[in-house]
Amino acid sequence: MDQIHIMFLIDVLYGTHGGAEHVLWNMTRLLPRDRYRCSVATFATHSDLVAADRFDCPVHLFPIRRTYDWHALKTAWRLAKLIREERVSIVHTFFPASDLFGGTIARLSGCPILISSRRDMGFQRSATHRVAYRLAGGLFDQVHAVADRVRLCHIQQDGLDPTRVVTVYNGVDLDEIDRAPNEFRQAGSSLENASHWISCVANIRPVKALEALISTAAIVCREFPDARFIVAGAVQDTPYMQQLAELARSLNVNQNVIFLGSRPDVPSLLKMSNLFYLPSRSEGLSNAILEAMACALPCVATDVGGNGELIQDAGNGYLVPHDDPAAAAQRILTLLRNPLLAKEMGQSGRRIVESGFSVKAMIGKLTELYDDLLAGAGTPRGTGERNETCEPCPIAR
Repeated sequence: MDQIHIMFLIDVLYGTHGGAEHVLWNMTRLLPRDRYRCSVATFATHSDLVAADRFDCPVHLFPIRRTYDWHALKTAWRLAKLIREERVSIVHTFFPASDLFGGTIARLSGCPILISSRRDMGFQRSATHRVAYRLAGGLFDQVHAVADRVRLCHIQQDGLDPTRVVTVYNGVDLDEIDRAPNEFRQAGSSLENASHWISCVANIRPVKALEALISTAAIVCREFPDARFIVAGAVQDTPYMQQLAELARSLNVNQNVIFLGSRPDVPSLLKMSNLFYLPSRSEGLSNAILEAMACALPCVATDVGGNGELIQDAGNGYLVPHDDPAAAAQRILTLLRNPLLAKEMGQSGRRIVESGFSVKAMIGKLTELYDDLLAGAGTPRGTGERNETCEPCPIAR
């Protein structure tokens, strides 16, 4: 039987080590090859596209800067032509340009099934985006939210039919985690002399609230002066990074807070750490928290987005209010003072990941949803032909 062609459409491919790109990479490599063939299309410019060679499926580049000029119209025609020629049965979109511009093109091209993936609480949306998403509510056969809180947020924000909005949790590749070495070295840093490692995996941008991490470090280091707060993540906002460096100097913790930049060996860092701390102001479902839990680390994180669906307060970590460094510091100090409690919480987190947040669970859920939608649309496998007498079958959560 022919394979079903799924095209994943994403605004930009920055990398595959974290965030939506890593989830997408797992989808394309782990969906059953005997049933599906995958491709990826992106609106990234050439300078943005740094991860295409990591995908072992075709990656199509449609570089655009705007979605409303003559070049965008030509791009729309090229994308629609590709969808038709490649007999794509499902277009699965990630982020605003792909949802709104790409989704409209996919629908006009005659693609049988259109799915949107909602991966955050919409914190970056402009007023124009908010209006556009409300108008486009009926465009999608199904919307996949990464957490229940994200699901409810988008039902309310976008006026979506709740029966068409499904929670599909991110999953961690436990085999990949377990293969990572239990050692981590950083040349020229003061990590070797540290008493404790408190790790944070986050790209450097304001929504991650890393100024709160620095203020938290200043409190914790009064009792544990040799503790190190280690941030792994790419600098996406240079002025913000400069502000963080100045704050660390002003609070006299510039030796305690270490910014590593983007790292491919995050699991090894996590395995060498004592605990994980994420101070974000907004999240969808944090892959970083999932990886930390998979590495049996207790987690302290702000109670935003789907964090509360991963962390059972006082079970496998602690939830704290955002922008409250004092509250976070007290929870971190509790764990540093009680290593046995920290170990028990970390083991609880690992069990939670094993029970419901593995890539196997994520792929199984996706496969079920894809197959049910295609059956409801009356689409023969591998044909990309829509039965116009059948409406898509919504999947109730």
